[in-house]
Amino acid sequence: MGNRKEVLIIIPAYNEEKTIVPVLEKLEQPEIAQIADVLVMNDASSDATNHVTKERKHDVVTHVFNLGYGSGLQLGYKYAVRKDYRYVIQMDADGQHDVCNIPKIYEALQTRDENGELPDIVLGSRFMEGSTDFPVSPAKKIAFAWFRTMLRLGTGRSISDPTTGLQGLSWRTFLFYSKYDNFDDKYPDANMLMQMLLLGFRVREIPAVMHMRTEGISMHSGLKPILYMFRMTFSVLAVWIREKILKMDEGKIHALEKYDK
Repeated sequence: MGNRKEVLIIIPAYNEEKTIVPVLEKLEQPEIAQIADVLVMNDASSDATNHVTKERKHDVVTHVFNLGYGSGLQLGYKYAVRKDYRYVIQMDADGQHDVCNIPKIYEALQTRDENGELPDIVLGSRFMEGSTDFPVSPAKKIAFAWFRTMLRLGTGRSISDPTTGLQGLSWRTFLFYSKYDNFDDKYPDANMLMQMLLLGFRVREIPAVMHMRTEGISMHSGLKPILYMFRMTFSVLAVWIREKILKMDEGKIHALEKYDK
């Protein structure tokens, strides 16, 4: 792998020139740079996101057309597989995900539980003891509570922050996500947690430091959380039927067993 690190940080970005530079500056600090490379997935931004990223000598993939958040992540997973990374940590470009979380997620990915098992997915949670205070709107509170309930009923697991975009993934996980029809390339969120928990992937939560967005427009602003809740509800139900009733992806999990990282 030469100078390539074990960890690839994937940052989906759409018109984030005002916020991504401070994020990249923090990722360039020695404590992060010595363990991780950075890949920015520029989703056909009309601003200078592409330029400012390249100016700082980070890898960037720019879509010709706007493909959406999920497509950017999945292409990043394919890149990580091709380049032989061991872990992926995905974070937002808007400054909400504090860079101090990166070493903690990396450590958690390498820490075995009481049964000697390593996690497949590490979630950075806004709502655990030890997390920083993170104010949310009433609409979002309703959505979070609803998705927590759906996941608990569908999998038996209680997840405090089912919509967090700050996640660490093992090689086995992002290899699975990189394959056709294994990942929601439009709205990957609580539906992906439902899928991965039902397929037996090990999910762990750790408290995270997060901040409110100060620039730009969130993709979940205004009434979008309510509309998103309805859309995601149907997606989560579809995943539950697919995995719990129809068991459509069991063969794909068995196929992963031939890989050893």
